[in-house]
Amino acid sequence: MSPPAATPRFTPTQGQYLAFIDTYTRLHGRPPAEADMRRHFGVTPPTVHNMILTLEREGLIRRAPGSARTIEVLVPPEDLPLLNPKQTVKTSVPRY
Repeated sequence: MSPPAATPRFTPTQGQYLAFIDTYTRLHGRPPAEADMRRHFGVTPPTVHNMILTLEREGLIRRAPGSARTIEVLVPPEDLPLLNPKQTVKTSVPRY
């Protein structure tokens, strides 16, 4: 009998950011800029920045202060969720 799977130390949303950073880094050979994450997730710059600060505070990523594109995911790749395709942002504003 195998031991029970460990519960992820991150929320589903945090997991998607981690998966995006990991995937982007593997595809492009460098970590994404916050603007890349903003475009992918369809969120505002403060939303991305706050998520990066949260991931760093939780010990899920590491960054080099004062240097761009230095995000390093500290979660083993096998513990990351699959990256979901871009999702449309839900809004209550009617479309014309």
